[in-house]
Amino acid sequence: MGVILDQDRNILLARRAPQSHQGGLWEFPGGKVEAGESLELALRRELREELGITIGRTSALLEITHDYGDKAVLLDVHMVWDFTGEAQGLEGQPLAWVAAEELTRYQFPAANVPIVDAVMKLFKG
Repeated sequence: MGVILDQDRNILLARRAPQSHQGGLWEFPGGKVEAGESLELALRRELREELGITIGRTSALLEITHDYGDKAVLLDVHMVWDFTGEAQGLEGQPLAWVAAEELTRYQFPAANVPIVDAVMKLFKG
């Protein structure tokens, strides 16, 4: 999962499809690691497939384990400091570029709340 920054330090959010788990909520883009794939390669592949971007420098932000009751998730979250290409919702998902201080105005799945907290802390520092 990537916290993607543009040149103005806005953060890219994607809205989950209504029929998906936690549908209609906003999230940080990214997806699943395939068998035999490193976390970095998975992040690069997922963001290229979902958004049409090629990412540059990244750094680990945090790892989250969350149990929704009907589904458990493990999220490896990375900051994406630069990228090439223009982000597009290639899977039909709406996108929004948001200033860090505006993140709390969006509704996220519970597993994403620690990411919002970490990003807010990072930008206040």
